[in-house]
Amino acid sequence: MTAVHTEAPGGVILSGRAKRLALTGLFLSMFVSMLAMNVVGTSMPIIIADIGGTQAAFTWVVTATMLASAISTPIWGKLADLTSKKVLLQVALIVFTLGSALAGTAQEPSWLIAFRVLQGLGAGGLGVLGQIVLAEIVSPLERGKYMGIMGAIMAVATVGGPLLGGLITDTIGWRWNFYVAAPIAIVAIIMLQRTLHLQTIKRKITIDYLGAALISAGFSALLIWVTLGGSSFDWWSWQTLAMVGGGLLMLILAVVVELRVDEPLIPLTLFANRTFTLSVIASVAVGLAMFGTAVFLGQYMQLARGRSVIEASLLTLPMMGGVLISSTIVGQIITRTGKWKRYMVAGGIALFAGLIMMGQLRYDTSYWYVGVSMFVMGAGVGMTMQNLVLVVQNTVAPTQMGVASSAVTFFRTIGGTAGMSAMGAMLAHQVTSYITDGLAKLSPQDLAGAESLASGVLPKVSELPLPVRLVVESAYGHGIGNIFFAAAPIALIALIAIVLLPNIPLSSKSNAEKIAELRADGDEAGADQARAADAVVVADATGPIPLPTRHGRPAGSGAESAGR
Repeated sequence: MTAVHTEAPGGVILSGRAKRLALTGLFLSMFVSMLAMNVVGTSMPIIIADIGGTQAAFTWVVTATMLASAISTPIWGKLADLTSKKVLLQVALIVFTLGSALAGTAQEPSWLIAFRVLQGLGAGGLGVLGQIVLAEIVSPLERGKYMGIMGAIMAVATVGGPLLGGLITDTIGWRWNFYVAAPIAIVAIIMLQRTLHLQTIKRKITIDYLGAALISAGFSALLIWVTLGGSSFDWWSWQTLAMVGGGLLMLILAVVVELRVDEPLIPLTLFANRTFTLSVIASVAVGLAMFGTAVFLGQYMQLARGRSVIEASLLTLPMMGGVLISSTIVGQIITRTGKWKRYMVAGGIALFAGLIMMGQLRYDTSYWYVGVSMFVMGAGVGMTMQNLVLVVQNTVAPTQMGVASSAVTFFRTIGGTAGMSAMGAMLAHQVTSYITDGLAKLSPQDLAGAESLASGVLPKVSELPLPVRLVVESAYGHGIGNIFFAAAPIALIALIAIVLLPNIPLSSKSNAEKIAELRADGDEAGADQARAADAVVVADATGPIPLPTRHGRPAGSGAESAGR
C-alpha cells in the first residue's frame, strides 16, 4: 500500500516510493498528451484529403487546436489555485481522451475541427497542471531534475509521435492515430487516483467569466488575423481593421476587468514580480523557437531537400537530441548544485546562436551543418524552456502557483503560435518571390510542368521536372533560412531577459510544505499569504487533516482568515 506522510500541519507530504509512483502517473499523463498531439502531424495532409477538406481546413484544424490549448491554460491554472489539482488533472485527461477518440470518427472537416478544439482544451490543462502538481510535491531545488525529465518526455514525444503516426497511417489507417492515446490515458487516470495524494484548500470558487471571455476572444482575434492575413485577405483590409481593432479593444477591457475582480484569471500584480515579467518575455521567444522549428524544419527537409515524411522526421532528430540531452543533464546539475542562472544564460546564448546558424540554411547546405545547427538550438530550448517555469514557481506566493505557472505557459504558447503564423506568412511571401524570379530565368522548354505552382498548393517536389524542382528547392531552402534568421533578434531579447533575471536561490521546500508552514505559523502575514479564507484542507484518500489552532479555533477561519 502506498504510504502518504503527513509531516506538517495542514499538509500532505509525499516521499520515497509514494512520491515516485505519483510522479510516474504524472509524467505518464503528460506524455500521452504530447504524443497524441504530435502523432497526427505527419498524417494531417492525408486526413484532410480523405475527409474532403481544403488548405483552409488544414489551417483551421491546426490553429483551432493550438488556440484552444493556449486560451484554456490560464483557466486551468486559476482553477488549480481554487480546487483539487488531482481532480482537475483527471478531468483534463478525460476531456483530452474524449476529444481524441471523437476526432477519429470525424467524417468532414467541420467535425474534425470541433473535436480537435475539445482535444486542445484537455491538452491545455495537462500541460500546465503537470507543472503545478510537480511544484506541489517537489521542492524547487529538487524540481530541476524533474523539469529535465519533462523536457526529455517532450523531446521523445515530439520525435516519436510523427514516426508512430506515419507507421500507423501506412498500416492500419489514420483514424487509429487518434485512438492510440486512449489506453495510455486510462492507465494514467488509474495511477493518479491510486498514487497522487494532495492537500486541497477548498474555497468558494469565483470564476472570472468575463475576464476569461475577453482574454480568449481578444487573443483569438489577433491570432486568427496573424494566421490568415496575407492569404485569405490582404494585410491592409477591413478584415485586418476589424480583427486587430476588436482584439486590442477586448484585451484593454480585459485589463480593466482583471484590475477590478476579486479572483482575476491572470492577476496583473504578477507583473510587479521582476522574475515573472522577465520570464514571460523570454518564454515568448522560446515558444517561437520551439513551435517554429518543429513546423518549418519538416518543410525544409521535405520541400528543400526532397525527403519523405519519415525521412524528414528522422533528420530532425539532432534538434530533439539537443533538447533531451541538455534538459536532462542541466536539470540534474541544477538539483545537485542549486545554481541555475549560468545554465539558463548558456541556454539563451545557444538559442540565439542556433537561430543565427540556421539562418544560413539553403537547399544544398551540408547535412552536418544542418544537424549541428539544430542540436545547438535544441540545447538552447532544453536549457531554458522548463527552467523559466521553475524560476517563476520559486518566487511566487504558494497560493498563486497555479496562475503564475499557467501564465508563463500561456504566453509561451501564444507567442509561439503568433510567431509561427508570422513566420509562415513571411515564408509564403518569400517563396513566391524566389520561385517567380527563378522561373523567369528558365527557358520555355524547362518550364514544362511548372503550371501546378500557380495554384499555391504545396508542391510535390519529387514529381516536378528537374529544372523546376531545383527552383522550388532553392526557394524553400532560402526562404526557410531567412525566417530563422529573422527570429534571431527575438532570441536576443530572450537572452537579455534571462541575464536580467534576479539570481534567487532555489527553495528546498515544496509548495505543500510552504502552505503547511504558513498555516502552522498562524500569524497575520502567513494567513494573508495562505489566503485560507473559508478553507478546509482535505487530503485525498487520507481523510481530513486537522487545522492548526490559534486561540482555540482553526487557523485561517472566521475573523482571522485573510485573502478575500
